[in-house]
Amino acid sequence: MEIPPPDPEKLLAAWMEWERGEVNPGRAMANLKTAGMPDLLRQLVEALAETSD
Repeated sequence: MEIPPPDPEKLLAAWMEWERGEVNPGRAMANLKTAGMPDLLRQLVEALAETSD
């Protein structure tokens, strides 16, 4: 199964739901994970590592 790329719009929506208190922290973390937060963070770390070389 191919994992879809991170979806910034879904990530922002999940974050805003949590900020507004509409979901509990566990649900917010699950939503962030399924929207691709871990992959997005990995990509950012890799990009930073490439620019610091």
